[in-house]
Amino acid sequence: MAAPDGKDEFLSKAHEILIVGAGIGGLSAAIHLAANGQRVKILEKNATVGGKMNEIAADGFRWDTGPSVITMRHVFEDLFAAAGRRLEDYLNLVPVDPLTRYFYLDGRILDIHPQLENTLQAIQQFAPEDMEGYEKFLAYAAQIHRITGPVFIYNQPPTWRSFLKVSPFDALKIDGLRTMQNAIDGFVKSPQLRQLLGRFATYTGASPYRAPATLNVIADVELAGGVWYPRGGIYAIAKALRALAEELGVTICENTPVHHIEVQDGKVNGVLLAKGDFLPAEAVISNVDVGTVYEKMLPSVPPKRARDLLKMESSCSGFIMLLGIKGTHPQLAHHNIFFSRDYPREFDEIFRLGVPPSEPTVYVAITCKTDPQDAPSDHENWFVLVNAPPLGKAYDWKQQNYREVVLGQLAKFSVQPNIVTEKIITPPDLEQMSGARRGALYGTSSNNRWAAFLRPPNRAAGIQGLYFAGGTTHPGGGVPMVTLSGKVAATMCLEDLP
Repeated sequence: MAAPDGKDEFLSKAHEILIVGAGIGGLSAAIHLAANGQRVKILEKNATVGGKMNEIAADGFRWDTGPSVITMRHVFEDLFAAAGRRLEDYLNLVPVDPLTRYFYLDGRILDIHPQLENTLQAIQQFAPEDMEGYEKFLAYAAQIHRITGPVFIYNQPPTWRSFLKVSPFDALKIDGLRTMQNAIDGFVKSPQLRQLLGRFATYTGASPYRAPATLNVIADVELAGGVWYPRGGIYAIAKALRALAEELGVTICENTPVHHIEVQDGKVNGVLLAKGDFLPAEAVISNVDVGTVYEKMLPSVPPKRARDLLKMESSCSGFIMLLGIKGTHPQLAHHNIFFSRDYPREFDEIFRLGVPPSEPTVYVAITCKTDPQDAPSDHENWFVLVNAPPLGKAYDWKQQNYREVVLGQLAKFSVQPNIVTEKIITPPDLEQMSGARRGALYGTSSNNRWAAFLRPPNRAAGIQGLYFAGGTTHPGGGVPMVTLSGKVAATMCLEDLP
């Protein structure tokens, strides 16, 4: 990495920082650190970067295997700007319209669009009595975003003192005492619209019947901010971040699993690789599930805060099917949701009973609708996702054939006889592939009104020089949030370095 403006001392003042895991949070942290003159090395156990964000190609099909909905374009623009680059030179993010197509068991279909006027026209045909209520809900969600964004999303982890930054007039508008569904029901009457707005709880792996109404902010992020798709697939984001990081001088070591993080006298001094080599460092940022780090990667007895973390309820996991389908389905969009009949029962089965839903809501992303090269001619690539319980209860994924349950929900499209290739990813697979503890997609559960304060902070308590990035720490899951977590971890690290 060349010294900026010819300043020779730029690198002489750099510190050696290791990042464990080349997921989006780790790559984001590396970019911020390298842009601030630090020597950074990323250690990744897998053969590719991206963490949960990955891709698979087979028989002429290509699928993204992790995140599939990209929002908050400005977060990525800010990341590239921090490195003196332009997002457009690395990624081509195109808007998706409709945002999502919703299918109900009564046969009705509802499209939600990035343009409010188009959505209102669709609602006028679908549930005209809720046009005004839908607009009021959007204003309510935007208000939560305005209040919570600077304090709880785009800044360092919140503490109880964070409430001092919120005016008393705004404090009640955060709506943290009701559940998401309680609030939604006060705006719209249609059961279908209530189900649609409640599904945003799943973006944090939570239940709308238990998560705090504050999380209705997610609806504003998508419904007002839009959904974006990178040409070439979601994995193009990981490729772009890797390219930027390496331009800045970051070293990325793939196929390099870390055995544990070394701590002496309460301070990090490096990591021990699985093959036995020790790498010294002045700071370590872990892009691994925080629960996994405390449970398996810190050899000393974890502090009470860590033990409490391991006892907390996990977010939901997922059951994924990657299907190559013969034929095309013009009635389907890029993003599709097929709702179940009984939404409360679905979440009760996931979080209380610990079993996959007997009648699940099914999400289907078909990227060849936007990128035709993702599937052969007259074929489609289906990414099918169903919310599932985290590991730990009686359900045995090896013994059960949940595939048939999911395909049964899609029976009217004659999917099963037209499958030409497929791959299934279960919660145990997710745990093994990404290190996600119990296969949970978002770490600890948000089914708690104090979830924002209970989420593990980015600076490890009681261990100097250890920081966290990723979906299991502040500010939460989802690609934009994980990107922000890397910025927070890097900022804290830079603040603490001599």
